[in-house]
Amino acid sequence: MIGIIKIAESVASTTFILIGVILLAFILIASMVKVVPQRTAIIVERLGKFRATFTAGFQIIIPFIDKVRYRHTLKEQAIDVAPQICITRDNIAVEVDGILYLQVLDPQRASYGIDNYRFASIQIAQTTMRSVIGKLELDRTFEERESINATIVEAVDKASEPWGVKVTRYEVKNISPPQSIRDAMEKQMRAEREKRATIAESEGTKQAKINVAEGDKQEFILRSEGEKQRRINEAAGRASEIEQVANATANGLRAIAKAISEDNGLNAVNLRIAEQYLIAFGNLAKQNNTLIIPSNLADVGSIIATATSVFNETRDKKK
Repeated sequence: MIGIIKIAESVASTTFILIGVILLAFILIASMVKVVPQRTAIIVERLGKFRATFTAGFQIIIPFIDKVRYRHTLKEQAIDVAPQICITRDNIAVEVDGILYLQVLDPQRASYGIDNYRFASIQIAQTTMRSVIGKLELDRTFEERESINATIVEAVDKASEPWGVKVTRYEVKNISPPQSIRDAMEKQMRAEREKRATIAESEGTKQAKINVAEGDKQEFILRSEGEKQRRINEAAGRASEIEQVANATANGLRAIAKAISEDNGLNAVNLRIAEQYLIAFGNLAKQNNTLIIPSNLADVGSIIATATSVFNETRDKKK
């Protein structure tokens, strides 16, 4: 019985030892295997000395001899630059902040070239910002954002080159002057807007007057053109009327002359003359108080004979 117990104890101790060995082997294997994520780099030291830079993939190190000292992301990083007070050229204190974008290109230099490249890059960006703002007046700081960004990028990138870090860009987020300056700027902008509104209104009034003057000018021109055309039309109408009257008179005279040359035409003319004479004499007696009577009033035949002689002479000449 005692032997069985000893055998059981021996088996149990052996099992515990085996389990311990398996666990130790598992821990050793786990510590040997390193899986590096994409866009990540790790710096491995062997006995305190740089050994290699491992990038994405399955990597193996020697436990207790190799050690992962640094881990870097190779993706572009956006670092917030805390607000700081800068003095402009015209002695105005403004609060400025921004965002710095950088990327690790050489993990080894980023690990051993400087203690903390993020902190160092932020400090250079802030000092460069103070220097650039100090050269500008307040109004120009809002206009020169692009040049400010370019200057900071150039300065930080030049300083971070030995660290294996590339600065891609810098963006100024806010430029905040004191409240009193903001109030003054608001008044200035309000005055400028009112000025532009007054100028726009005056330009509108000027253009309206010009348009009215142009309209009056066109109206006068069109009216004079219409008057000219009316007179031309009236003159043409009168000329046509005179021409038609003359043609009608000429046609009438031709008809009279033709009628006289026909048989009994002369007798008809004598009758018409006598009739017209009597009508005219009767009207003269109605319209005037003073009446001039011909000496041969009773001799109507002599008047007819005189007119007849005129027609005869005219007809003889035509023949």
